[in-house]
Formats: sequence, C-alpha cells, structure tokens
Amino acid sequence: MRIAFLTTSDPIYLPDFFEHVLDAYGQETHAVYVVPPLYKGQSYLAAARRYYRTFGFEGVRGLGRRLIGAKLRRKSIGSIGKKHGVTVADRPDVNAPPFLAELERAGVDVLVSVSCPQIFRADLIKLPAKGCLNVHGALLPKYRGVLPSFWMLANGEEHAGVSVYFVNEQIDAGDLCGQRTFAIYPSDTLDSLLRRSKAAAATLTVEVLKAVESGTVERRPLDLTDGSYYSWPDAEAVKRFRNAGRRLW
Repeated sequence: MRIAFLTTSDPIYLPDFFEHVLDAYGQETHAVYVVPPLYKGQSYLAAARRYYRTFGFEGVRGLGRRLIGAKLRRKSIGSIGKKHGVTVADRPDVNAPPFLAELERAGVDVLVSVSCPQIFRADLIKLPAKGCLNVHGALLPKYRGVLPSFWMLANGEEHAGVSVYFVNEQIDAGDLCGQRTFAIYPSDTLDSLLRRSKAAAATLTVEVLKAVESGTVERRPLDLTDGSYYSWPDAEAVKRFRNAGRRLW
C-alpha cells in the first residue's frame, strides 16, 4: 500500500505525530507533502496579525518561544522524514494538475490529510484507489471547522477526541472510519490538549491505515445535522476561554 501525507509546516505538534505514524508506516509512505500554513488568499503577514489580534502578546510570545525551541532542537517534519527514510517535499497547491499527475505516477493508494489547510477538490479526492482520509481533532460531527481544541476548552467540555474519516467535497464531512475519546483535565492548557490530541490522532491513524490495508475498515456517514461548526475565534470566545480558567501555554 502506497501512502502520501498532506500536511503543513508545523514544527511544534506535527513532528511527534509523524514520528509515531512513520515508525509504523514509513516503508509504505511515498512522501509527506507540506503546504504553507495559510488559508486561501491569506499572506504570512495577515496570518500573524490575525493571531496577534486574537490571542495578544501572551499568545505571540508563547508561540515564538516554542518555535525557537523546536528550531534549536532541530525538530521538524523534515527531520522526522529523514530519520525514517521518507521524502518530505514542499508543494504550494494540492489541487494543482501537476501535483495530481505526480501522485498518479507514484501509484498512491491512500492520501492522508493532517492539518492541511487547503480544501480538497474532487479530482484529488477520487485519485487514490483506497481513498482519501482526513485526521480531525474532535469527535465529529461535533466541532467541525478550525481550532476545535480551543473551542472545546472555551465551551467547558469534559471530553475531547479525534476522528479519521474518508473525505468528500464538504468541509469535515464524509464517512467516519475511526474515533477516539479522552478526558479534558482541569489543568489542561490549549498547548497540552493539542499535544495529547496529536498523540491520540497518531495512534488512531495507524489503526485506520491497518484496517484500510487489510480491507476491514468500517465506514459510517457523518450526520452533519447532529454536529456543530466553528470558525476562527472572536474576542468574545477568547474572553470565555480565559474566564473558564484556561490558558494557551
């Protein structure tokens, strides 16, 4: 089974995810493709300004410290790929015809999206023979959208979870094929919850890939009418997050 991962350049949380997954499926992985950590039409400056407006100096300082720490430790998706003998390559657009042709030439059977910020179009979704999977940090169909860990803390949830599903052209929609639930602790910060979420997601991803490979994967359509969707937090949401005693770091 030939696997390709579509992800983004996050040196804080994703290296540990890929450490676990490539330890199990490195030999079957054709490549890990990394796209910019930006939404459609967004520049790096616009992304930085939005983050500052939302989370303020505390958020920027904490993020900066962790980025510097990751750089000093030389920990990145690229370094994890090199350790496991897996190609890690930058690609600006996962829907671009040349990239689709590249995947087709490689004979990719399964695509796995992990925090990839680009919307997948039909030609990409239908390309892999065994399907296109997405890893989402919530118990779908609840908490579709962005930053689910933040929203769960802001809303006072006692449990979090991760989901893996076969995607369609809607956002966070398709056929569920794996899910894991875990407790949210009173001491959890956004950072600690994200780390535990990525660890659970890595274990679940390996389990789902094994089921896909063996032909035993079970699929259940997600009922979006029973779910919820969240976009980027506004000032009121951040205030609720802090009033609940939660911190970013």
